[in-house]
Amino acid sequence: MADVAQSFQRVEADDLSNVAQLLQHAASQVPTHLAVAVAGKHKTGDEFHWDSIDYQQLDQRADQVARGVLEMGVPVGTRLALLVKPGIEFVSLVFGLMRAGMVQVLIDPGMGRSNMIRCLQSTNPEGFVAISAAQAVRTILRRRFPNAQYNVTVGRRWFWSGWTYQRLLQAGGQSTATLPATSQDDQAAIIFTTGSTGPPKGVCYTHRMFINQATQVRDYYDIRPGGVDLSGFPLFALFNIGMGTTTVIPPMDPTRPADVHPPYIIAAARRWQATQSFGSPALWNTVSKYCEKHQTKIPTLKKVFSAGAPVPPHVIRRVKSMIHADGEIHTPYGATEALPIASNYGANILEGLNHHAVTSGTCVGKKFSGIDWRIIRINDQPIRDISDTEIIQTGEIGELMVTGNVVSRQYFNHPSANDLHKVQDGERIWHRMGDVGYLDAQQNFWFCGRKSHRVVQNDRTWFTIPTESIYNQHESIYRSALVGIGERGRQRPVIIVQPWPDQFPSSDPERDKLLAELRDLGEAEGTDISDLLVIQDMPVDIRHNSKIFREKLAVWAQQKLSAR
Repeated sequence: MADVAQSFQRVEADDLSNVAQLLQHAASQVPTHLAVAVAGKHKTGDEFHWDSIDYQQLDQRADQVARGVLEMGVPVGTRLALLVKPGIEFVSLVFGLMRAGMVQVLIDPGMGRSNMIRCLQSTNPEGFVAISAAQAVRTILRRRFPNAQYNVTVGRRWFWSGWTYQRLLQAGGQSTATLPATSQDDQAAIIFTTGSTGPPKGVCYTHRMFINQATQVRDYYDIRPGGVDLSGFPLFALFNIGMGTTTVIPPMDPTRPADVHPPYIIAAARRWQATQSFGSPALWNTVSKYCEKHQTKIPTLKKVFSAGAPVPPHVIRRVKSMIHADGEIHTPYGATEALPIASNYGANILEGLNHHAVTSGTCVGKKFSGIDWRIIRINDQPIRDISDTEIIQTGEIGELMVTGNVVSRQYFNHPSANDLHKVQDGERIWHRMGDVGYLDAQQNFWFCGRKSHRVVQNDRTWFTIPTESIYNQHESIYRSALVGIGERGRQRPVIIVQPWPDQFPSSDPERDKLLAELRDLGEAEGTDISDLLVIQDMPVDIRHNSKIFREKLAVWAQQKLSAR
């Protein structure tokens, strides 16, 4: 690793016009260094078979994809839906399509078939680059995708026309086509939000956003070439390619990170000597609990990243104990529309717990250098211009808005979402995060929940994270959720708690005892919420298995309380 890091010359964001140039640069620097290793479907004993590709081979594969698409006759700027499983094909297609000047539509398949079809239909793709099953659905529902004429099947082609991935590579390998020139402001992709607080929305990504994301993540966390990333989230793994880092895709279902089989994750990390890894709080909760129970570690891991939802302190503590003694867990903060925004780290978070009230919220840290932010008075209505915002004082809870070169300027074909979330400031666009919180005296942002999840009753407002933290103190509680029943302004606050599996009350007296103890906790902190319910498992988002679907819980709570 040291030799690779010393010989690798970093490229700066201003020197690039297309994010795919990061792969080209890495291939020129470390051609024979391992780029991607992916666990196959089959295994011998406890060992999986692995497919791998080095940087030079991956760069050549991406070039074949780019030229193959042009040989296919696809015009530059065409929207192509990419529905391929994480692996070598996925990485080569992402960089190849970008190199060809295409606009990729990237959708998390875990959002469910109906949501996925609705999202795809909203982008009106002009083609699909997809596995056989997705192409079959596209063919059956062809009336919903009338303009999908450029189709490439990754796998076996069944009862539809179009090219295959192998034909694309073959045509690209023989092509002398000239690749198009692109600029940083050209559109590169449409990436959909999780839909955890409403219908998923397509976010327009430019090459500028991707380039600055990759370079800022690299520089902030000092990610050096030669490292090995154990990928628990495929999209984050794409950053590795521009850093000269090896991406290891372990045997797991990326749409169900909470259900990973820890021995597979641990074995993959040891097999490839992983030095860093990104995963959701749910993934690290599962893996760290296993490591604690079986007294095992992943000693090569020095950097662990976790995002998608607040990372509970118990997860931070367990992760820190299972990795290298000098290792750290980082908790980057951002959203599909703006990433990265800020970051904190485990030791700082745990130390802060001793100096701040339990109701302080979650400290996500200080902002990245390329970000400007401000806290404004909470407003549920559209804000057209920056002059219409009211900045509030340090320590007061308001809503967060951000601007910078990693912040998206618009949603795709969604004017109402643009009106609600985008604010004009001359040539700049601010994005209203939809998150509430405050800045402290050191300019750390403290996250207090989603704006849409706050509960308002007359002149009193409850915010989710500070309120839920009170009940999460109880040793039997894994997590909790605040929801509001009724019309905002006259809402009825309800706390729903999910106990640890081995501490779930087995009888009515046990449940009543637990609820009484929780009410005492609430009263001690001045939160007189009388309605408390117990649930066995919270509904969560698909992408990270960590964000609680409070909208669904509110309906469930209404039914439970009405039944009483």
